[in-house]
Amino acid sequence: MHAEFQQYLTTMLEEGRAGGCFPCAAGAVGVKGEVLARAFVGEAPVPGQQPVNEHTRFDMASLSKVIGPTMIGLQAIENGELSLSERVGDFFPDAPEDKRDITVFMLMTHTGGFHPSFRLDKMGISPDEAVNAILGEPLMEAPGKKAIYSCMGYILFAKMLEKRFGRPLNELARERVFAPLGMNETGYCPPSDAVCAATEVDGETGKPWIGVVHDENARFLGGVSGNAGVFMPLCDGVRFASMLGKMGDGFLKRETLEAAIRNYTPGQENHRGLGFQIAGTPDCFFSAAVPDACFGHTGFTGTSLLVEPESGFWVLLLANRVYPTRNSTALFPFRRRLHAGLWEKFIKIY
Repeated sequence: MHAEFQQYLTTMLEEGRAGGCFPCAAGAVGVKGEVLARAFVGEAPVPGQQPVNEHTRFDMASLSKVIGPTMIGLQAIENGELSLSERVGDFFPDAPEDKRDITVFMLMTHTGGFHPSFRLDKMGISPDEAVNAILGEPLMEAPGKKAIYSCMGYILFAKMLEKRFGRPLNELARERVFAPLGMNETGYCPPSDAVCAATEVDGETGKPWIGVVHDENARFLGGVSGNAGVFMPLCDGVRFASMLGKMGDGFLKRETLEAAIRNYTPGQENHRGLGFQIAGTPDCFFSAAVPDACFGHTGFTGTSLLVEPESGFWVLLLANRVYPTRNSTALFPFRRRLHAGLWEKFIKIY
């Protein structure tokens, strides 16, 4: 550990909690495989209970897209088991004409034209009918024209992976991502004895969601979904971040990850790689202070990962900003300040 980084990270997380950004959080900063600092604040599942530690599991929300289906997809592309040019119609022959030629590339770069999100649980369908429901909704844009970040497109992408390999997403993620990386406490639908940070208080029951995915569509799909559902503790998140900081580290080939972190949507409001968000837009979560080559992702619940590819610098933040309500937005400017401060220290010291 590095004393200066440790003090800064600890102080910032304490300030974040005091400022109402989140009731609890776990954070780490590192370079390649070296962890410079780890810090924890608050208690879980709810305030007043167990202090957060490296084994406390957080609901990754949309950071699940990167941890699960993106990694499975990139690995499959690298192995020749999947092609970026394969189409929705290759997997679902009955897909409507306007969606049949949407490619894996479009889904992974969020350029398929799908709506960002809509409530599957409000459509009067069963989980088995989710694909038909998504394909039945009108597109917002013609495929390939514009980056529109879409949970629905990623749900569809995961369903395509399941169809290709004949296995459910949670099993694919365990076998192809979590186990190889030693992420032994990460997964979908955590066991009942796992300590998980609470998310939003359910308006109907008055109880928070604990160990049950916060995202409504992922919850409707049984907790295993392409858009959300992964629960991960900091100890495993550090392994994942270190792998990316080392540009694949044997899990993925360097050239595979380099292809994934290109900006395929320059000049648009959303800069998108294959699964990853790329820095360089005015309102992105990274902070304007970090290089435009940075890549990563966020999760609605308060999670985020930033990686700077040239140096291998990374920052991982696991937090539950949605407890007890999703209305707080204090985390967003806090996260940019955290990234800016840590990057400033990094370039001075390294």
